[in-house]
Amino acid sequence: MKKPVVMITLLALAIVSAACGSKDAAKPAASTPATTAAAKPEAAAASASIKATDPYPNAQLLADVKWTEEHLKDAKVKILDARAKGYEQGHIPGALSLNSGLLKDAANNTIVAKDKFTELFQNLGVNSDTTVLIYDEGNSLNAARVFYALEYYGHKDHVKILNGGYAAWAAASKEVSTDTPAAPAKGNFAAAPNDKLITTKEQLKALDIQQCTLLDVRSAKEFSGDDLRGNQKGGHIDKAVNREWSDAIDANAKDGVPVFKSYLDLTKAFEQTGVDKDKSKTVIPYCQTNIRGAHTYFTLRLLGYTDIRPYEGAFAEWGNAADTTVVK
Repeated sequence: MKKPVVMITLLALAIVSAACGSKDAAKPAASTPATTAAAKPEAAAASASIKATDPYPNAQLLADVKWTEEHLKDAKVKILDARAKGYEQGHIPGALSLNSGLLKDAANNTIVAKDKFTELFQNLGVNSDTTVLIYDEGNSLNAARVFYALEYYGHKDHVKILNGGYAAWAAASKEVSTDTPAAPAKGNFAAAPNDKLITTKEQLKALDIQQCTLLDVRSAKEFSGDDLRGNQKGGHIDKAVNREWSDAIDANAKDGVPVFKSYLDLTKAFEQTGVDKDKSKTVIPYCQTNIRGAHTYFTLRLLGYTDIRPYEGAFAEWGNAADTTVVK
């Protein structure tokens, strides 16, 4: 291996180790293992101080239908439709279609390379100062994947998700277009990866997990190993706690629009799982391919968590690698 590559690898490991600690410098294990950890008293007190009507700490990351309608013709705003299907049948006027699957290098279990990412978003007309608004069917799963990828590649705090997605727009009886917008002028966006927003398999293996919160956001059956999801090994990464990504969405709203639950409800849910805002810990969400993990990344960002580093390779990598172990 060439020296520059060695230095880059060591630097990447050092970045996460600085946040979570390494196994060589591990502190004594907590008396309660992370897999069964209860919410800390100070965390419980934090949720007790939140009112049901309080806004999210990072409420600006969510847009509503009113904000979207007011910015349809704003040259500084680019609206992206991340739905898997339905764009041709009707979309928000001016929105450009984006297949979120293009953001993954599945062969290497990584996010797509920065040059390809740069080209993709430049062709969508995104500039360095563009506010990107993303929507999908409504549960924000695909939208959050695009959100995470943009933040990882340097567009942090310039991305929003439409709460409730296309379902919210349709429920409000807003204008729908079937016209495909003309190709926009090429943007000047340049992808710049932020290693403090990602975790790799090698980094996970080197970490003192007691200094992190490893959050498995897959289903309970995937977590237990009852659902292999096509992986060679079933179960979860040791010391991980489980809260399914979809628990962040209110799927029973009166108007049928799947929006994010309140700040209070979400805070209580994460505290109950042992995922509090302890600033000494890094939260590492993971799922199967970091689509659901990216959704939880967004949810935690919305709630004001400051150190979230999804495992991009996720269980598609961990559950099929010869040098990893899982527990059930």
